Amino acid sequence: MQYQSFGKAGFDISRLGFGAMRLPMTEVDGKRVVDEDKSIPMIHRSFDLGVNYIDTAWFYCDGLSEITVGRALKGWRDRVHVSTKYPIGNEKGYRELLEVQLGKLDIDCLDCYHFHGIGEWFLAHERRDEFIAEAIKAKEEGLIRNISFSFHDQPEAMAKLVEIGIFSSVLCQYNLLDRANEAALANAKAHGLGTVVMGPVGGGRIAGLPLEIAEKQGIRARSSAELALRFVMANPNVDCALSGMSQIAHVEENASIASNSAPLSPEEVAGINAAMEENKKLADLYCTGCNYCLEHCPQEVNISHIFQAMNYYRVYGLKEYAKGHYNAIGSQWVKGVKADACIECGECEEHCPQKIVIREQLKECLAVFGA
Repeated sequence: MQYQSFGKAGFDISRLGFGAMRLPMTEVDGKRVVDEDKSIPMIHRSFDLGVNYIDTAWFYCDGLSEITVGRALKGWRDRVHVSTKYPIGNEKGYRELLEVQLGKLDIDCLDCYHFHGIGEWFLAHERRDEFIAEAIKAKEEGLIRNISFSFHDQPEAMAKLVEIGIFSSVLCQYNLLDRANEAALANAKAHGLGTVVMGPVGGGRIAGLPLEIAEKQGIRARSSAELALRFVMANPNVDCALSGMSQIAHVEENASIASNSAPLSPEEVAGINAAMEENKKLADLYCTGCNYCLEHCPQEVNISHIFQAMNYYRVYGLKEYAKGHYNAIGSQWVKGVKADACIECGECEEHCPQKIVIREQLKECLAVFGA
């Protein structure tokens, strides 16, 4: 396993991290629970292979992920760095929830405690200073070692959060298909933050086209996952690629890549970027993402996001990735509603600079993705 200095956090982090959001689940007495007979050996296998960073959160696996991670840590705590997250808006206060989470994990101190999914809104939050003060106090008392944040907002907001000056690390989306945070990651790294990226292989869904692109560029890769991980690890501003793994085979493949495969050269990365941009031009002819339609839609249908999902489906051939992208609409991370909410009023088409026949296109999207 390769390791990287993790900025202000002050430890070396494995290039591959274990994301405990997709642990195998099963049903017991009519309730969904984590299948610990599968999950714990899988987590232990990642530790055996050199992974020293595991990330969970309050909501993961129906609120059970932290408990399973805590059980998996038995006998490993001194060799593994543990991260979880505080969701602002939870009914419990910062300190109260932190103590509950420490109890679920059955540990005395967290290595990284993230403000979960904060963005521009956090800067203007009426309780921002209170949250920051509580985080600093918890760190001073030894309950957490590093104050961190996870991020799903526009890249410009990340720089403003970094400037607050209290954060040791950041967790954000970055992969071969979604490179929006590249400059923001470089800025965070320049300010001394450790950088972890989520979705390096698109939740396991990046397949098809990326491998074909590699072949055109003369890059040898055994799988799309290998190409995707090597692409992420080639970025000098990425310390750790956090992968949500649900099978031991995934753990072993990803650990092998993080241990043995050379990162892509700058020339190879440039070649892949150029090829992806050519495909993006095909997609841009379909929709430029200006969002004038959303601004004027009385139903708040997130048309550009829907069309982006359709581009992944039609132009890139990434069908499962596209479905996940579409289904994210209406979550806390993606505003608006899906295509089935369209009332065919035509306001969107009146304001579309590309003169796209949006109503008909939405019907096509709905046929592909469903309600």
